[in-house]
Amino acid sequence: MALLQIERLTKRFGAAKVLQELSVTVETGEQLALWGPNGAGKTTLLRCILGLLPFEGTIRLNGYDVRRQGKAARRLIGFVPQEVAFYPTLTVGETAAFFARLRGLDLQATRPLLEQVGLADRMHQPTRTLSGGQRQRLALALALLGDPPLLLLDEPTASLDVRSRSEFLTYLEALKQQGKTLIFATHRFEEVEQLAGRVLFLENGRLKADTSPTLLKKHLFHVVPHVRLRLHLPETQHADALQTLRTQGFEARTNGHGLEVRVPFDQKASPLLLLSQAGFEITDFELHA
Repeated sequence: MALLQIERLTKRFGAAKVLQELSVTVETGEQLALWGPNGAGKTTLLRCILGLLPFEGTIRLNGYDVRRQGKAARRLIGFVPQEVAFYPTLTVGETAAFFARLRGLDLQATRPLLEQVGLADRMHQPTRTLSGGQRQRLALALALLGDPPLLLLDEPTASLDVRSRSEFLTYLEALKQQGKTLIFATHRFEEVEQLAGRVLFLENGRLKADTSPTLLKKHLFHVVPHVRLRLHLPETQHADALQTLRTQGFEARTNGHGLEVRVPFDQKASPLLLLSQAGFEITDFELHA
């Protein structure tokens, strides 16, 4: 029996269909990416799996009907949202203990997980003092309490800087190597390539493709030969970075808090590497079709 079975899932907000007739099966040990532009339905799909939204169709998790047996189904899920809020005065250890009690677990279960995400030395530190990356790592540790069969993540790196994102992805890569079943939403294709063995390409609530990252990349290269890479860096570096890119032949312009570079799909990392090697401080980047 498949771990997750979704049949003819439709979600409406008023007259608008946010998800349309979506059918997907996920086996234990798969790492599945939900990829697509903003508004594609990625977050809505995750919330339906969690039983947080009413929907049409059927979702079964390890045989449990999410709509009728939601409490039992949710016990099988760990969830990491895009941004998480903790009680600011509680320490890391107290926060972990609180969530362990909610799961009915022994408090000793928290320490190995905090060690796993590099937070064991922060046990007595208030959560308000944690960086964004540390908060997401704490959220990951809490999601893994009780070793749930399925881990859902909703764009967990969206608000992280480059270094924190890289660190967080390292922990997810380790879970992948351990065979943990992952379903994660992202708009960054490089995360799809790093973590997923399979990707659902969603657009306007419809499933456009259910394939491997490699095959989807080949398809995108033919359909979208060029992409826009948005690079975030300090405003004081914009002019020099722009000149550096243009000197090397890149089509670039300023855009809000950074630069936008038009590049061939298969060379999307080149501007990032060029500026990093030249000493520019890249704080974030995004890839857009």
